Amino acid sequence: MNTNRLRKYLLVIPAMLLSGYFPLLAQSHRGELYQHLVFEGSSITYQDRKIQLGPNAFFIDGQLSDEEAAGYPFVFNSVNEAAKQLTHGTEESPMVLYMAPWVYWIDDPDDPEVRLPRAGEGTPFGLEIDCEWLKFHGLSDDPGHVILACNRGQTMGAKGNFTMFNIKSDGLCAENITFGNYCNIDLEYPLKPKLGREKRGPAIVQAQLIFSNGDKVFARNTHFISRLNLGPFWGSKRSLFDRCHFESTDDALNGSAVYLDCTFDFYGSKPFWGTSGTGAVFLNCNIESFVRGEQYFTKSNGQVVVIDTRFHSNTATAVGWRENPPGETRNYQFQNQLNDEPLQIGMQKLQTTVDLTTKSLLNAYRIELNDQLVYNTWNLLRGNDDWDPMGIKEKIQKAEKEHGKDYSNLPVQLLISSTRDTLETGRESLVLSARALRFGNYEMKGEKIRWNISAEDETLARLNIKDNGDCEVIPVNEEDGVKEITVTACTDSGLEAASVLYISPSILEAPDFSAGPALICEKGQLRLDYQLDMRFEDQSLISWYRCRDAQGTHPVEIAVSRFNKPLKTYQLSAGDIGYYIMARVSLKHVRCHPGNTERTIYHKAITPEDVNQNPHVFIPDLEKMSTAYQPEVLPGFWTLDGYAPADTREWYWEADSTRDPWYYGPGVDGAAQDTGLVQATKGARLRYTPVGDQFGDMKISFTAVPAKTAGQGFSSARAQYMDVYIKFDTKTLTGYALRLIRTTKYSDAIDFLLMKYENGNAMPISDPVSASCYRPDCRITVEVNGNLLRVHSDNARDYYTVHNESEVKRVVDLEAEMEPNTFGGIGFQHTGTVSGGATLIKDLKIEWN
Repeated sequence: MNTNRLRKYLLVIPAMLLSGYFPLLAQSHRGELYQHLVFEGSSITYQDRKIQLGPNAFFIDGQLSDEEAAGYPFVFNSVNEAAKQLTHGTEESPMVLYMAPWVYWIDDPDDPEVRLPRAGEGTPFGLEIDCEWLKFHGLSDDPGHVILACNRGQTMGAKGNFTMFNIKSDGLCAENITFGNYCNIDLEYPLKPKLGREKRGPAIVQAQLIFSNGDKVFARNTHFISRLNLGPFWGSKRSLFDRCHFESTDDALNGSAVYLDCTFDFYGSKPFWGTSGTGAVFLNCNIESFVRGEQYFTKSNGQVVVIDTRFHSNTATAVGWRENPPGETRNYQFQNQLNDEPLQIGMQKLQTTVDLTTKSLLNAYRIELNDQLVYNTWNLLRGNDDWDPMGIKEKIQKAEKEHGKDYSNLPVQLLISSTRDTLETGRESLVLSARALRFGNYEMKGEKIRWNISAEDETLARLNIKDNGDCEVIPVNEEDGVKEITVTACTDSGLEAASVLYISPSILEAPDFSAGPALICEKGQLRLDYQLDMRFEDQSLISWYRCRDAQGTHPVEIAVSRFNKPLKTYQLSAGDIGYYIMARVSLKHVRCHPGNTERTIYHKAITPEDVNQNPHVFIPDLEKMSTAYQPEVLPGFWTLDGYAPADTREWYWEADSTRDPWYYGPGVDGAAQDTGLVQATKGARLRYTPVGDQFGDMKISFTAVPAKTAGQGFSSARAQYMDVYIKFDTKTLTGYALRLIRTTKYSDAIDFLLMKYENGNAMPISDPVSASCYRPDCRITVEVNGNLLRVHSDNARDYYTVHNESEVKRVVDLEAEMEPNTFGGIGFQHTGTVSGGATLIKDLKIEWN
């Protein structure tokens, strides 16, 4: 700006101030954006406070042109440009970015290029900043007036979980700001509506805000807006959010923070993946839950404290800490409400909740001083350097003198050093130690610990309290089975911790055979015959193998015993013909470890006359099926391996074939109450090759129980799917499949579509059908009749969906024409992440005509 223009500009300032707003540089900038804000070249005046600009005080205004901003050394029109000139601040003199109302895009939303992480890394960032004691300061009391924005997420403008900022900074601070990832929500900006923008897409994907590795992180009157994986200063140490607002679904919040007078909109049932260290604290917060069923806090472990907090919901039925909290969990609550009624958090496992109503531990979080309620953030955040972001130190110290109590060195967590151990009676003991921590993971010495077990557990173990306060657990289990006990530690203030231990009786020698073992063939089965001389129930481990000869050459495991039930019989099938069947048995009972393994081989190869199984129907006993890695493709065999299909490899992953890709057992999350066949590794593949050369029409039916319960099926939309093979050549990977895939279209529905495989390459042969039924328990049938491939899928359980039938189906009926073939193979290929993204398979049935 030239001298004459600046002089003219400054002359009109008084008039503009009198009118209630300040027009910046041009007539087009007038309006609500600049109330109480004056730009004066080398300084700004905001709410009657003059701020001198300089190396540690920048002014950022999105209305300035590049030419106008370039006229001043400490003035910018974008955060990205200002970031290039940052210098480290100090606690006394932080580096401050004063920001005028505007929408500041940290990443260009109009750039069509997909954002990728750097080589060797997994997260693409919009902007990376390394600046100590950095503060974002919005120049408006309304955080919605100063928005730092991006609109990219996993599979939607980015590969990887796109994150707006990666900031390395102790003392990072934000005030009067909105950090928003508008990938899946609309950006609305009423002050200047044309700055608004529609979301990139409706499917909820991982769209993150800020990584931060610093300590003493503070946000005041700041909004954090996204949905999945919100990320408000993830990775920070001591963090305080004062009067902030958060909108998120799952895996979203900062797990090592204090939330004071904050508001939350929970669109997912588990806003924390987990908390870390001394965890998360909610003080006098308001939480609006849009969850149907139970609202939880965490998906995995970690401590949570909830004080004076009000939950509101038209749909949530209860509030819990975690869906299935382990017995050692201890969280704390005081005086909370759900829809204006008193709330007990964690009713499904009451021992995990410590109510602070009568405990002095409450002073660590709140103190009533002369009829004034003070939230004790100094105690929580002071660490070893007396950090006091709320400025209450003097008030607390005064109260300590008046009451003669310690309000500023109160620990908030008690941890036991060992849990989930197994102890053998008469052979070993375990010493437990407990340590108390102040918030921020500062250990506090000298706390007196009391140790306890329940009266019923006293018959299984006794406690020996040592002079240093540790606790020795001595097992005394005289029963036959392994028993679970819980040892608790507590302090006088009310801190609690627990250790879950498994107490076994004394281990005896494994038994010997009194007769056998031998294999007997009868009625289409092989029976393992042996006798044991013992009083205990037999829990022997038995495995069955197909071998090439009577010497047991090249054994392939085909069936196993599970859950302490010996598998003494093996149903013969066409796949056994020509093989020698071997059984291996390790004798075991409830009071011993497995003994030496003995093997026995049936004296001759299996012939067709030995088999009486219906060749047209195969109902595999999944509980007894071997899940060992087995890469060979042979008639009558299951092939189990890991595989990364070509259409997924752009997502930087390789299948893991170093361990068994499947397991039989309980699932997790939505499948936790079911038992079936579950993927153990990403890329888990399962193929069955029937015996024979020619196969006509066929049908597969099964029940799918996804761990995901909201209908999304898989962890993300980055080519995560499950293919169900039918009429398939298991060697050449040629045939057909039903594909169940998560897409970017919906966050609560998947697509069903039919695929044709040729030598491992898959192509769609039908239009996709979006459906909401892929949640526990989804029934699926895939059938071939002549040249038609048909799929039917439904779900008998009641569930909620916002979609109508014309958009997203509750029942899938899908068909496509196909080229008939003579293949008869079937299989499953899962490309998603496992555990919480896996699908349990049960009730499998295969039919050939």
